[in-house]
This record gives sequence, structure tokens and C-alpha cells, in this order.
Amino acid sequence: MIDAVIFDMDGTLIDSEPMWQAAEKLVFGSLGVDVRDELAARTASMTTIQAAEFWYQHAPWEGPSTSQVADQVVLRVAELIVLQGEALAGVHHALSLLRAKKLKIGLATNAPMTLIPVVFDKLDIGHYFTTYCSSDNEMAGKPSPDVYLTAAKEMGVLPERCLAVEDSVTGMKAAQAANMRTLVVPQKSQFNNVKFDKADMKLESLLALTESHLALNE
Repeated sequence: MIDAVIFDMDGTLIDSEPMWQAAEKLVFGSLGVDVRDELAARTASMTTIQAAEFWYQHAPWEGPSTSQVADQVVLRVAELIVLQGEALAGVHHALSLLRAKKLKIGLATNAPMTLIPVVFDKLDIGHYFTTYCSSDNEMAGKPSPDVYLTAAKEMGVLPERCLAVEDSVTGMKAAQAANMRTLVVPQKSQFNNVKFDKADMKLESLLALTESHLALNE
């Protein structure tokens, strides 16, 4: 059996992508940016500062810096999580199973560090986690493996003995680059995306997670 499971956060534990979209439209829209859906889809896997820089390059504004605007987006997302946040299907089942098997549980996300306790508190899941890490503290966000490698190091577990749980191709690539096994739980609209065929395992929801998915192929 693997030694640890490391979860992504946005789209894996909580359906926060619509909240990020709403926050971007509100904040960037107030600066005169036309936040079109086809462009917003490209920022979903970016860090917050990367997204701010993306929109500034698309439609430069005067006044606040990209860092200040990114902070405004994060603040709005935090407010929406408190108001609307819900655990995705199977999250509590999966975490309970892993605890019963005495596995270490970590978090590795591109989201800002400040949002992690907000999500943990809202979903009442913080007590399950041994460690949590954000790409805020890394040289590069996913698809770079940095945040996954940091999480494994903090838990004292070899990367090759970790299972990463992701919902995006970007996150899957980050985990694979860290030499971890990958389990993807894509959004329904993306479930048949052939890019996910490169994952070790794929589930429709975490409700389907069983002990068999925790086996380590030497």
C-alpha cells in the first residue's frame, strides 16, 4: 500500500471553480477587463498572480498592481467559499477511508495559502491533514512538481510512495513529474478527455474510492 495520499483542492475537494470565475468577473470587470468565458477557462489552472498577470496583458488597467488585484480576487473567493462552499461527492468518505488505513494525508494546491484554512473550516476536514502546501511558496506552480515534492518532504514520504488525487490535466502532470501515482476525478464534461488516459486511475467521484486504489505497484 502507498504511504500517503496528497489531494489537490479546487475542483477536487470543493467545487470552487465557479467561485473563482465569479470573483474574476467582479474584480477584473470593475477594472474594465472583459472577462470572457473562453479566456477565463485558460486561467483555471493558473496561480492567482499568474491569472492577474494574464488579464493585465490582455487588457492593461491603471491603478492597483497585479498583486493587489490578485489579493482582491482571493478575498472575494474566500467570501464565496464561506457562503456557498460544499464538499464534492465522496470527499468525507475518502478521507475517512484513508484515516482508517492509517495513511498520511496531504494537500498540494495552486490556490493561495490563505484559502486553505477557509476551505478546511467550511468543509470541516482540516483534522484529516498531516500537512498542506501552496504553490504560493514555490518557484513555480503546477504543472511544475514543486508543491507536490514539498508536501511529500514535509510528510517524510518518498514521492514514489504517494498517490496524488487531481481533477485537472495540469495537476496530473505536476504529480507525474513528481514521480507520484495519479488518481484523477475529472469534471463530468471532461471525464472522457483522452489526456486523462495517462493517469494511473480515474473515478467519476471519490465515492468510488476503495482500498484497492491504494495499492502500490512496485
